[in-house]
Amino acid sequence: MLIFVAMKKKIASISFMLIFSLIAVTQVSAQCAMCSINAEQGVKNGNTVSAGLNTGVLYLLSVPYLMAIIVGVVWYKKYRKKNIHLNMKKEPFNLN
Repeated sequence: MLIFVAMKKKIASISFMLIFSLIAVTQVSAQCAMCSINAEQGVKNGNTVSAGLNTGVLYLLSVPYLMAIIVGVVWYKKYRKKNIHLNMKKEPFNLN
């Protein structure tokens, strides 16, 4: 009975966060169009600022992935088990 109560609480909290995140979304699609137009016009006119804009976008895109990789490696190294001794029988066994 206690497991079902805990599961209901978990489902309720996840549902609340999902609904709240969908309600709190604002539209900012104009900024994407403005950035793309500026980058296209800058490349046509020989401006080097648009190359910097593209580099900045790639930098901002790569940072979350790098952070996730670093956290994963640190977590793996910290919590992996070392020197595990398996007590397996010496007699053969069937996997059928």
